[in-house]
Amino acid sequence: MWWTGPQWLSLNSSTWSIESKLPSVKDNLEERSSEILTVSKNEPKELWDLLHRYSNITKLLRITAICQRVILRFRKVSGSSLNYPLTRGDLEVAKGYWIKAVQRSSFHQEINILSQGQSLPSSNSLIRLTPFVDSSRFLLVEGRLQSALLPLNAKHPLILPKDSILTKLIVSDAHIRILHGGSQATLGFIRNDYWILGGRAPVRSFILKCVRCARYRQKRAQQLMGQLPYTRTTPSRPFLHSGIDYAGPLMLKTWEGRAARTYKAYIALFVCHSTSAVHLELVTDYTAEAFLAAYKRFSSRRGICVTLSSDCGTNLKGADFELQNLFCSASNKWKHLASLLANDGTQWKFNPPGAPNFGGKWEAGVKSVKHHLRRVIGEQTLTYEEMATLLTQIEAVLNSRPLCPLTDDPDDLTALTPGHFLIGNALAIIPEPSLEEIKTSRLSR
Repeated sequence: MWWTGPQWLSLNSSTWSIESKLPSVKDNLEERSSEILTVSKNEPKELWDLLHRYSNITKLLRITAICQRVILRFRKVSGSSLNYPLTRGDLEVAKGYWIKAVQRSSFHQEINILSQGQSLPSSNSLIRLTPFVDSSRFLLVEGRLQSALLPLNAKHPLILPKDSILTKLIVSDAHIRILHGGSQATLGFIRNDYWILGGRAPVRSFILKCVRCARYRQKRAQQLMGQLPYTRTTPSRPFLHSGIDYAGPLMLKTWEGRAARTYKAYIALFVCHSTSAVHLELVTDYTAEAFLAAYKRFSSRRGICVTLSSDCGTNLKGADFELQNLFCSASNKWKHLASLLANDGTQWKFNPPGAPNFGGKWEAGVKSVKHHLRRVIGEQTLTYEEMATLLTQIEAVLNSRPLCPLTDDPDDLTALTPGHFLIGNALAIIPEPSLEEIKTSRLSR
């Protein structure tokens, strides 16, 4: 059996019995209908891999602008010479290209629906932003601030996804522009132009991964806060009631180059009690005379203080004594002038010795200044002009911090900052061009 198989298989094939077992037509067989399903997947166009090659948005935009100018050069468009430097308009066009590409990649269905004049379904994640597509095919937040006296970018910010590479580059650029500020300050700076979905989470995630910020991040002891004094709760003009403290010493060098000598310098920090505005002065000595010179520069720009609070520093005690002597000598020589100086005199209020918690307002200001200073220069030694410029930039960043927590409501106005009390706007925001001379019919994004 194993070698020859069945017995009939060894016979001639003509002797094999053939049986037909076809089913009978009379049998009722079950009929089943077959269905064929086809699915068409409309994938968005892949982004240009140039977006993945750079970790700096400034370099990305400049490379993109050069590539766009080369394309115009090949098309023989006038004014597309590569010999001319890049302008702000070229960088804005490059930025618009990437924003439009990212929006089409992440919100292509929403853009198609809104472009056809239809409404988004109620289950869509963008429905609470009431988005719309403008004439340039950008996806914007409509909100309810159309009549507000705000720049167009603040009233209708551009919508960006939170997991895009372009979003990470924008967060990184904003974090560096405000000198490694916190999540609140970074998010407030970003929302002047963009609305990132779930923006607080990607901003916090980026700051936690920032190497420079991680070096100086550590847990500190928490203290129960006391009652606020009346100068902190009474409305007044900026710097009418101020606090003063010194930070340092810092090491400065006399000049750039070799054989440069170093010397000590200090930061005089003035903080407003009511608006939390900050004014920084760089002084080269820890004496009462140097402080009086810094105070004259401060009062000439910000106005004379009614009260000036500080700790019991030796230089501040000496400045108070010198100012009192100045008023006394003025009253002996010029009685009329003394009466005017008495009206404008500043009263020093010193904290109790060994109680730095009484000066928490300016101690927090010193902490914020060091926060940015360490992350920007590290262990480098600057000249007087470089340090004065950096302190002015830090002052602008501190005066652009939001005074209240930011919300995820697109209808909220721009966050209030100390800069609004000083110049009517945040100091670290790029000014918008004036549109007063342009006709309304020509206005567009």
